[in-house]
Amino acid sequence: MKSISYFFFFTYVGLVTVAGFWGAFVNPVFDFQLLFKLDVFSLPESIRINLLSQYRFLRAIELGFGIFSLLFIKEIFSELKFNRLFLSIMAMGVLARVFSLYAEGQPSALFYLFLIWELLGVLFIFLYSRKTMQLYAG
Repeated sequence: MKSISYFFFFTYVGLVTVAGFWGAFVNPVFDFQLLFKLDVFSLPESIRINLLSQYRFLRAIELGFGIFSLLFIKEIFSELKFNRLFLSIMAMGVLARVFSLYAEGQPSALFYLFLIWELLGVLFIFLYSRKTMQLYAG
């Protein structure tokens, strides 16, 4: 259980950290082309600028969460406060994706893959960390 939990932790945190940095500071235009098949340069300039600005902000928040998670990995797996915060943030992402299924409709297969991966991550990390916190507490 430890190996699978850490596997999901590091793949999830690694992806949000790299994707956050890439989207905030390297090339958010590529994300729109790859993920959404959207040419942002076809949008009116004011809309393109606002969209990219907000996207960079959200990706920077994602990067911050990734860095936080890497810095506090020990606490995430041993202290209830950190564990609940990490799992709550991760689970909110899953819930937002599920909500989007009803609000917006069916996404592409890639977004289903993200949803399943994140849900499994929440479940495995939750189950394993319950055991690690009991060990540290007792």
